[in-house]
Formats: sequence, C-alpha cells, structure tokens
Amino acid sequence: MSAVDKSIITFTIFGEPASKSNNRRWTGKLFIKSEKALNYSDMFKRQCPVLDPLMEGDLRVTMKIWYASRRPDLDASLIFDLMQDCIYKNDRAVKEQHLYWGLDKYNPRAEIMVEKIHALDA
Repeated sequence: MSAVDKSIITFTIFGEPASKSNNRRWTGKLFIKSEKALNYSDMFKRQCPVLDPLMEGDLRVTMKIWYASRRPDLDASLIFDLMQDCIYKNDRAVKEQHLYWGLDKYNPRAEIMVEKIHALDA
C-alpha cells in the first residue's frame, strides 16, 4: 500500500475478484451466493487498508482488475462494497469510475486507486 497524501490512496488486492451478481446469502453486511465470492471477500478484508479517518466527499476510483482467464466479465461491484468502512463510509461517495480488464493467469489481482474529486476537477 502507498499513499501520496490524504486525498489519494493506491493499493493492490491479490486474488481473482468474484462477481456479486445473483447474490442470495447474507454475511452480516453483504448478500453473496457463490463460495468464490465469500472466499474473495475474506481475502479482500485481510488485505485492504483501513483508513482512519475514512475518505469523505466525492471520490474517483480507478481500478484495473487482472483475471486468471478470459472468462470473467469486468465486475467491480463486490470490490466497491468491500471498500465500505475500510476506505470510505459508503460507496455512494464514488461519483466517477474508471474500470479496466486485464489478464494475468499467474497473478490475478485488483489494482485500486481512490482519490478525492476536488472542486477544480469537477
């Protein structure tokens, strides 16, 4: 993890992200159906930095998700949910998203940058 200043954070979560679609099981915070999604959620929480204080205001997220195969669709919805209470209070603060799909069979991961959108950027 590295942070440039309090208005931007970059970090990497290792492991292949799972889709949040077709969720059914309540985990105390999220509805998740697949075992893969449950495992990814646990892995994510162990790796994600926890900011104190959490980022506030309007946020921009840039994310490149590296998958182990060409099969998965680009789906960052679970990651946005999992960043709640770690990076920001609620994913509704994310007003701008830049998502990219990558392929890395041996090192699937999500490279994430979260930054405040300043008045001059808007």
